[in-house]
Amino acid sequence: MKGTLRVACSPGEARIAVFEQGELRDFGLWTPGHSDHFGDVFFGRVTALAPALGGAFVALGLTEAGFLPIREDDPPLHEGELLAVRVVRCGMSGKGPRLKREPDAIPLQQDVHLIKTGPSALDEMASRWEGEILVDSPAFTARISSALRDRMRLVPNAWDESVQDAVETLTSPTITLPRGMTATITPTPALVAIDMDTASASAGRVMKQTAQFALNRDAFPALVRHICLRNLSGAILVDPAGLSTPKRQALRGEMEKALQADPLRARCLSVTALGLVEIVRARVRPPLHEILASPHGRAMMALRDVVSICAGQPAARPVLEAGLSLTSALAADPVALEDVALWCGHPLVLRDRSDLSPLSWNVVNG
Repeated sequence: MKGTLRVACSPGEARIAVFEQGELRDFGLWTPGHSDHFGDVFFGRVTALAPALGGAFVALGLTEAGFLPIREDDPPLHEGELLAVRVVRCGMSGKGPRLKREPDAIPLQQDVHLIKTGPSALDEMASRWEGEILVDSPAFTARISSALRDRMRLVPNAWDESVQDAVETLTSPTITLPRGMTATITPTPALVAIDMDTASASAGRVMKQTAQFALNRDAFPALVRHICLRNLSGAILVDPAGLSTPKRQALRGEMEKALQADPLRARCLSVTALGLVEIVRARVRPPLHEILASPHGRAMMALRDVVSICAGQPAARPVLEAGLSLTSALAADPVALEDVALWCGHPLVLRDRSDLSPLSWNVVNG
């Protein structure tokens, strides 16, 4: 597809947007110092067999072990065995990564280690979109893979206010849909619930079922776009607006059409007896809401505050006071800390504040 990738950079993080004809078409986060390990190939060690779960746990040298499903025709595994595996689903929602055997990988040493890194978020998005890659930081241009260098152009600002405003809508649980409709997105540990509402579309008047059907149908493409932009995954239940339960059954075909635009090929399984449209979408990378609420995601927001003060007061030397989880996340990301020194002209002064909640911060002048 044709589209320009706009890479807005801040210490440790690049926010990548495709914004065409006034609409946010794609979005991703790239944190070079904090990989989600998708696509990485490891030489891992089997730590435990789990026949009841149909697989085995494999240590990768990460915080959590990965899970390797075992099929009936796979070679048997033994505890303590070393083998090459690829991460095919990132660790998320408190669960470790999902693995797949990588028989052709060549180990670099006879112990647990990383053999090969997977594609970055920018690499993945660049494979979907043809066009320039606009980057507003020299530090990040040096990190872009050589295969993409001929498409890259350094610019003063990759985003304008329109792109910024469109991206900010992704943090709200309520989204605006065509023809006056809205939807509220509620993630839970088990599934994502989406409640559609006719809102202003039906204000002050009684609508016939045919009109209600058309409203829901016409809103599905925009709803699917938001599902993709936020990378919602797993089980997704959509509650259409205003239709009787029997009428909702006809919405399945309309949702299937809308889902054809999803690069992960989500499937509409059914319209349940309660009239809920049931969707399943592959879990690959963590959803946006989980990333932003994580210690590292909060740390990246804090660093944007620091850079903002440096830009407005070049002589100032801001100090970041933060809770324990946030300072721990920063300590584990040396790339982000190095970037702060480049952006501000001096190393970050980081103070651990036990009286702050773990994910809170304050920026003060030192």
